[in-house]
Amino acid sequence: MARFAVALKEEMQRVARKATKGEVSIARKAAARHRRDLAALKRSVADLVRRVAYLEAQEKRRASIRPGKSKEAEQVRFSPRWVKAHREKLGLSALDYGKLVGVSGLTIYNWESGKARPREAMLAALADVRGLRKREALRRLEMIEA
Repeated sequence: MARFAVALKEEMQRVARKATKGEVSIARKAAARHRRDLAALKRSVADLVRRVAYLEAQEKRRASIRPGKSKEAEQVRFSPRWVKAHREKLGLSALDYGKLVGVSGLTIYNWESGKARPREAMLAALADVRGLRKREALRRLEMIEA
């Protein structure tokens, strides 16, 4: 009788292993598929992050490029009152406005108070900033600071 009990027990274990083998293999295949999908997603995220960083750097360079001497720069009229009014209209500090133009905040303050006048290259930069609206100015400033 003992041999029969042992044989029955072994047969039950064999049948149980056979039954669970199919279920476990399905779960194992699903886990492997999920790992592959996760790795592919990580690669695509890394690629997208790299592309965004490249585009941000490109936009930052484009925003900080100072225009050269042009006809527009020669025709720009400078007024200390205009600089102050435009800066206040944009809601920027002298330091932030200076970052947009490419000079220090103290230089902006001196231009506004009439103690100094911008050189031709800075007149060109002022002409470039002159057409900015508040949202565009804040976006450029964000790019420059990033």
